[in-house]
Amino acid sequence: MASRAARQQQVPRPRLLQAVIDAFQQPDIRQKLFITLGLLVVFRFVAHVPIPGVDRALLEQAFDNNALLGLFNLFSGGALRNLSVAALGVYPFITAQIIMNLLVPIVPSLQALSREGESGRNRIQLYTHYAAVPMSIVQGYAQLVILEQSGAISGIGFTGPEALPTISAVISMMAGTMFLVWLGELITENGIGNGISLIIFGGIVAGLPTLFPSIVSQNVGWFSIAAMVVIGVGVLAAIVFVQEAQRRIPVQYARSVFKSGRMYRQSGQSHIPLKVNSAGVIPLIFAFSIVIFPPVAADFVRNQTDTEWVVNFSTVIVDWFGPTGSVVSPIFIITVFVLVMIFTFFYTLVVFQQQNMAENLQKNGGFVPGIRPGRPTAEYIMRVLVRITWGGAIFLGFVAVVPYLLPYVVTGFQNVNSLTLSGTGLLIMVGVVLDTMRQLESQLMMRNYEGFIR
Repeated sequence: MASRAARQQQVPRPRLLQAVIDAFQQPDIRQKLFITLGLLVVFRFVAHVPIPGVDRALLEQAFDNNALLGLFNLFSGGALRNLSVAALGVYPFITAQIIMNLLVPIVPSLQALSREGESGRNRIQLYTHYAAVPMSIVQGYAQLVILEQSGAISGIGFTGPEALPTISAVISMMAGTMFLVWLGELITENGIGNGISLIIFGGIVAGLPTLFPSIVSQNVGWFSIAAMVVIGVGVLAAIVFVQEAQRRIPVQYARSVFKSGRMYRQSGQSHIPLKVNSAGVIPLIFAFSIVIFPPVAADFVRNQTDTEWVVNFSTVIVDWFGPTGSVVSPIFIITVFVLVMIFTFFYTLVVFQQQNMAENLQKNGGFVPGIRPGRPTAEYIMRVLVRITWGGAIFLGFVAVVPYLLPYVVTGFQNVNSLTLSGTGLLIMVGVVLDTMRQLESQLMMRNYEGFIR
């Protein structure tokens, strides 16, 4: 008996499993994990608190017949399908963050704040919270109008008897968004991982149990389902590979050390990791936000006028850019792909300009071997960044359109609404999981445990 117990103790556990066991053995890490899980449970409860007067049957019918609503539902973390107080998710706050990041290098006062260290970043974060409130109001009303045009709800307007219910609904959605932002920041401060990202991740994961039954109910055939699973696993592996891919630029540091009355020259080596996908999921959010505007505006105009040429033109726009449950038009796919590539370069270069890598290297006595410090170093890093960003931009474009290409590849998937978990959802899930694993690993390595990410 003793020998068998000794043999069992000698059997090595998998690194990830051992890391989980080590994490729960540490009281402080265990507390952070429980806080994270508890706040995510609170988020799921809030996601099921509906706005008063919602007809669930009409909502279900509208979502089954409109893939555009399915895309909105993804960014809301699954709460829009219930039209809950959290129907907007944290998307208005993310939009405010993106706008603020773009304004920092343009507005001198914001640029000065960004250089003031922690206090300046906290001030910019406060402005982001302020900007998220009007964003929530505007986006909340826009989503209510879209739902009304889709037949999911009725009685939206700011005049007559419709005014009070509309105002209360918009305020409820705005309050729900800010509550989720508060939950996310609690997770970031007291838990493990980025709270805002985990809120989105929790909504996507919560929708997974309904994915398989919805696909089976469409009678697409087991071969088509197997093909979709194989393609999904391949896309997932590619996302992990590209998310972790980076180009390391070697850097040397030279410093003077005074010892025993003499000045010595010492050097050290490091590297600058430039990620192939530095922009993350932001380009997809930008691209879809733009490409869904023409069909929404065209559908609104078509319902408000009787002019024949306007109705015909609006119908063409809706057919070209509006995924309404059938195979989407190639124009929609090409437009999304091109926009994702453009925004990948745009966002990557904007963030790179804010970091001032060459200037910081020169201040700290670092230099790239074979490259002169200062402007030549900045130009060299920019050339390398542009080259590797091509790979990231093309990959992000493919991830964005792969759900719409699947009906062309796999027979039977002629309804894109069955593809609840899109490439965007997979990209968000992989990014959040990898980021959370890194934070958990750093917590363990601080306590002299072996890391589990190779």
